[in-house]
Amino acid sequence: MIRPKLITISGPTAIGKTSFAVGLAKLLGCPILSSDARQFFKEMQIGTAVPTADEQHGIKHYFIQHKSIHDPYSVGDFEKDAIALLDTLFKTIDVVILVGGSNLYTDAVVRGLDTFPDVSDAISETWQKEYDTKGLAYLQEELKRLDPVYFEVVDTQNHVRLLRALGVCTASGKPYSSFLGQPKKTRSFDTISIELTMSREKLYNRINRRVDVMIENGLVQEAKTLLPYKNLNALQTVGYRELLTYFEGKQSLEKSIKNIKTNTRRFAKRQLTWLRNHPVQFKLPYDTAIDNQLIKKLGIEEII
Repeated sequence: MIRPKLITISGPTAIGKTSFAVGLAKLLGCPILSSDARQFFKEMQIGTAVPTADEQHGIKHYFIQHKSIHDPYSVGDFEKDAIALLDTLFKTIDVVILVGGSNLYTDAVVRGLDTFPDVSDAISETWQKEYDTKGLAYLQEELKRLDPVYFEVVDTQNHVRLLRALGVCTASGKPYSSFLGQPKKTRSFDTISIELTMSREKLYNRINRRVDVMIENGLVQEAKTLLPYKNLNALQTVGYRELLTYFEGKQSLEKSIKNIKTNTRRFAKRQLTWLRNHPVQFKLPYDTAIDNQLIKKLGIEEII
């Protein structure tokens, strides 16, 4: 019996994962699940590069703008929802595509979540006070000291993730990264993993251009409507937090846009670091032709 296939498409931000996934979905006649945690929230569209109406036309998309920024939604919630949906979809179809830049979310669907020790309220409150009094830079320094491995891949501008990692380090006496990469959970499907590749110089140029396009499309106005909710976890996202600083009068708009580009490039670098430590089956140039030859290379001729 042929087991259903989940095709995962990964790669750094701005490399073209969405367009590649859409092209492949049209060829295979299958739906797409997004594992981009930034695209879950309906209030955040321009700055998260949500697939356009044209890209979504004719292809069923799931986990795109299905939540509000006010709704708590963790990677554990996503794993549970995604697996339940896949179980339903695979009753009638043989292949589904999962695409997104939130590698932890993709990994949760494919492998299952790692198990971490409990962190007491006292420890969490202590680190929260450290953040409140000493700021983000202090958390960054402490995580680099306690867990330099995780420091290289985590979004160091996201204080929520830093607090979580530091809490685990304190509670366990071990690096947060030591709890990663636990044995894979049993799944009812096989996974075919693809990583799109591109030269670093070209990628950075694409990132800079994409930020410019987002600004032209109204990112500043979109971010301004979210200013009252700046402390929500969803707003700790590149492209929004820099503009929130501008609205507070702490830096110019020009500087904020420059910081968006810089922090997006840093985010891409962390994604690449993650991917180097999580090998895939197929590394393909971003402009690989999506045709029957590719289907043959992936070994899924029987699906079409």
